[in-house]
Amino acid sequence: MKEFKQHLEMFKNKLTNREHFAFARYSDGEMYILKNIELKLDENLIKIGDTVSHGPYKKQDFKYFDPHKHQDFRKKLIESFKHKQLNYFKGISCRCCVGEENFKFQIDLHDGDDDSLTWSNLFVNSNYPKFISEILPIFQTYDTVMVCNETATLDKLEFVIKDFRIGYNAMINDIDKIDTIKLWISDNNVENKLFLFSSSTFSNLAIYELFKFNNKNTYIDIGTCLSPFIGLPMERSYLQEYWYNCAGNDLHKECIW
Repeated sequence: MKEFKQHLEMFKNKLTNREHFAFARYSDGEMYILKNIELKLDENLIKIGDTVSHGPYKKQDFKYFDPHKHQDFRKKLIESFKHKQLNYFKGISCRCCVGEENFKFQIDLHDGDDDSLTWSNLFVNSNYPKFISEILPIFQTYDTVMVCNETATLDKLEFVIKDFRIGYNAMINDIDKIDTIKLWISDNNVENKLFLFSSSTFSNLAIYELFKFNNKNTYIDIGTCLSPFIGLPMERSYLQEYWYNCAGNDLHKECIW
């Protein structure tokens, strides 16, 4: 049985020991794309298949997957999800967050559960306070490369030595920037660096391609965890609870496998 806090400790130990690894997060948005369901997050609009609702999304979160136009992208996402490589980890949406059917879909698509699978929300919910108090200080000991939205500000992250920026619907529109990062790594013989990704679904494909290309660095999808430090929206409930003491249950939620 996998344990939520134990998996966070596992990655903490890898970072402390300078062990290179990759961690890509396949959250509910990626899950819908893998299931070939239309997904649109735009102007506080959430469209999942035929269901339309409203949500806390700002322009930095906008994305659009059209099953009729973006099948090449979806095939690449499936390839990245199924890929097996030493120290290549994939976080998926757990059964307590998306239900048994969706959880089982992910496991089946992956051709079964194994040690490479963990939680997509490993850094949030009840693990977020420990992420801030114990994981972030380890990040600060690395020469770090940040891959993030073009509107982010990095002045508060003094350990960041290089950044690459992405824009609207980067998973489709900015996919060529993966080659830009590869070229920089190759030209500068980049090794033993920490790459942090706060770039939505672009992160999945970039981490997959970059870890195959050069596994002598560490690549981590941090999602919105560092939004307070880089000037990005903080509408996610776990951020509201932690930073603004808003009422909620996320910081008490320990996800189950």
